[in-house]
Amino acid sequence: MNAILLLALLAPAESPPIKALLVTGGCCHDYNIQKLIISEGTAARARIEWVVVQEGGNKTNSRIPLHEKSDWAKGFDVVVHNECFADVKDPKWTENIVRPHREGTGAVLIHCAMHCYRDGTGEWFKFCGVTSHRHGAHYPFDVVPAKGEKHPILGKFPERWKTPQGELYQVVATGENCKPLATALSKETKKDEVCVWTNQYGKGRVFGTTIGHYNTEMADPIFLDMLTRGIIWSTGKDEKDYLKPFDPSKTKFRWETPKDTKEPPTAK
Repeated sequence: MNAILLLALLAPAESPPIKALLVTGGCCHDYNIQKLIISEGTAARARIEWVVVQEGGNKTNSRIPLHEKSDWAKGFDVVVHNECFADVKDPKWTENIVRPHREGTGAVLIHCAMHCYRDGTGEWFKFCGVTSHRHGAHYPFDVVPAKGEKHPILGKFPERWKTPQGELYQVVATGENCKPLATALSKETKKDEVCVWTNQYGKGRVFGTTIGHYNTEMADPIFLDMLTRGIIWSTGKDEKDYLKPFDPSKTKFRWETPKDTKEPPTAK
């Protein structure tokens, strides 16, 4: 038998790609472009197979069809939440969204996802790992990793990263299972606000960041490297098996307004 063929037969089979679901839509952000940045930017860095669901228009009170199903997250290793639905305030609706994560499906939360589903129970904030009710003005800010932090999510992160633009959230509390990974100094509160972290929610791993209002932030290689590692970490898989290029043409888009490429308005 040919030696090369023999080696190929003896080599361990490559694990299947991570199956990721991106849920996006709602108010105040350029989700039409951000879904491309997230899916194609991370697929260029790791073996991630994406399904993208963009629903809800540009309203804060949309109950998207995806979440009407009890098994909406079935078959996915991780769900990336990049939505803005602050005025959906039904605890049963919130419970249907967080339950798969509590049962073990990985989660990644970006920016306005922290301000969603304010139903009065606090369950969404418990899932997120941080509590935030507002943000400051729009300006670039310096993101600094926690002293001595060697978390794999920060594998390529520099000692300091100035975002191209930004909208820094004010975090008033962190959960008992939250581990802050990086902070940024707020001009308004004069405090180092947690802006990158991990959380444990039941059996589910959660990676969160309040960075990502602007497309320029999200498309920065530093952000995309961090996001890619956060996605892999949230699944519990070994990043060395997944940090490889993957075909972004596997993305399945559900478009609503594909020609809208304007920078989003300032969130109120």
